[in-house]
Amino acid sequence: MFGNKKPQAVAPSTLNGKPETVIGANTNIVGTLKSDGNIRIDGTVEGDIEILGNLIIGETGRVIATIKAQNVHVSGAVKGEITAVEQLEISPTGKVWGDITTAALHIEPGGLFRGQSAMSTNIDEPLLLEAPRGTRAE
Repeated sequence: MFGNKKPQAVAPSTLNGKPETVIGANTNIVGTLKSDGNIRIDGTVEGDIEILGNLIIGETGRVIATIKAQNVHVSGAVKGEITAVEQLEISPTGKVWGDITTAALHIEPGGLFRGQSAMSTNIDEPLLLEAPRGTRAE
């Protein structure tokens, strides 16, 4: 009776909370998409995406855009620049072509990434790393 509920399918581990907005598989959007919440894209989006929450790109999602979001999970295809403040996750069906900037990057086996990546961090790194100390052969 009570407590015998089956667990429901959970969104990717990087994303907390349900998407507030879902762009369906038969939907095409061209332009700028802005939101303070979480968004899931199963359709096609071209342009700019700026989200203060999390972005999920489903397996049927096709995105050609400059993306800025807290966390990004890609199961579909993305072409463009991605900035994920916390984490970018590419699933086995996910494909990303373009440059990315994120604090943490996770690519599962089968996932594709073509481009350059930059890891954002708050830690200052030395400009020059010292060579190991030891005896020098002259």
